[in-house]
Amino acid sequence: MVSDIRIERVLKAQLEDVYAAWTRAELLARWYCPNPALALKVDADVRVGGAYVVEMGPYVVRGSYLEVEPPHVLAFTWKWDEDEDAPSTVRVELSAVEEGTRMLLLHTGFTGPEDAANHLQGWEPELDRLEQLLAAG
Repeated sequence: MVSDIRIERVLKAQLEDVYAAWTRAELLARWYCPNPALALKVDADVRVGGAYVVEMGPYVVRGSYLEVEPPHVLAFTWKWDEDEDAPSTVRVELSAVEEGTRMLLLHTGFTGPEDAANHLQGWEPELDRLEQLLAAG
C-alpha cells in the first residue's frame, strides 16, 4: 500500500485565483476542511518560515511554509495538535493549462499506509470544496 498521497486535478480557474485560494486566509476559511459542518478558522503568514494554523472544529493542524513561489509552488509542513507524529509535508504545484489550472498535490512523510489513507479521505472532499469555491468565482 502507498504511504504518500498524489492528487492531480485540472481546475477551471485562472492560475492566480487558484494560488490565492491556497494562500489567502479568508479564502482558505471557505474550503480548507473536508467537513462543511465544522467551524473553520485559518491564520496564515504565507512566506518562507511563516506559520499557519487551521482550526476545523475541535481539530487543529499547523505548520510552517517551506517554499513560497507565487503563483506556482507552495510547500508546508503539516502537524496535527492531537498526535505525536513527526510533521508530514504538503507540496502544491500549479501550472496554467488550456482548461484552467493543473494542480498537483503531494502529501508525504506519513507514518504508514493507514495514515496516508486517512489523510486522502480528508483531501478529496476538501479539494471538491476548493473546486466549488473557484467555480462560484
